[in-house]
Amino acid sequence: MKASFHGTDQYVASGELMTAVNIAVTLQKPLLIKGEPGTGKTMLAQAVADALGKRLIIWNVKSTTKAQDGLYVYDVVQRLYDSQFGTYGVDDIARYIKLGKLGEAFQAEEQVVLLIDEIDKADLEFPNDLLWELDQMEFYIPETQETVKAKQRPIVIITSNAEKELPDAFLRRCVFHYIEFPDQAQMEQIIRVHFGDLEKNLIRQALAAFYWVRELREIEKKPSTSELVDWLRALVVGGVDPARITKEIPFAGVLLKKDKDLRTLARNRR
Repeated sequence: MKASFHGTDQYVASGELMTAVNIAVTLQKPLLIKGEPGTGKTMLAQAVADALGKRLIIWNVKSTTKAQDGLYVYDVVQRLYDSQFGTYGVDDIARYIKLGKLGEAFQAEEQVVLLIDEIDKADLEFPNDLLWELDQMEFYIPETQETVKAKQRPIVIITSNAEKELPDAFLRRCVFHYIEFPDQAQMEQIIRVHFGDLEKNLIRQALAAFYWVRELREIEKKPSTSELVDWLRALVVGGVDPARITKEIPFAGVLLKKDKDLRTLARNRR
């Protein structure tokens, strides 16, 4: 029986998310994950790799990233340089072919987890340019007339911050899951991963204040899980009395990162 994902000691996953991961693995389809910042999209891939005992390969997508970058790069400049100095083996083009992250995942002897992180940062054609490779699990290198086929089909996890819409043809090939922001009960479980021995009253007061701040209508950038963790650290280091937390929101600049949001908080605390 194949191993299935049930979260890890370091990653608290909802039942819906665990189901989505296991369905994607079973169907051998990419898992497309969306959710607001701080919901653990990127960390999911590491958790899946840890839980299933597999190596993680990360392809960080940037605004300048092209689909070709994930397949292979032909270093023609280095070859030209070597030819000028009579370097041995310059006629062997394969020496100047370097596999990208997708190519690396295809060539792995054992199944790996491949994270394509923040796919929506690239241009609109980027997802469409990967359709064949993700479907057929192979690509062609014309310089060497070689077809690179996946030795083991990787578990592909793709994250998106919804900065732009992804093409329908791409979406059809994915299992989709939106990670909802954790409720207070789930957030307390997450906090316990980071602070196993934190005073219960401090956690209760901090969570009440945190969710109150997130619900303020005028807040433009709602604080995320990572900011909550940093805030709790600041409260501990500052020796703040839990009774002060909901009344004063100490160290608010750890939670809120915009002047307007800090002013909004100040108005609402009067």
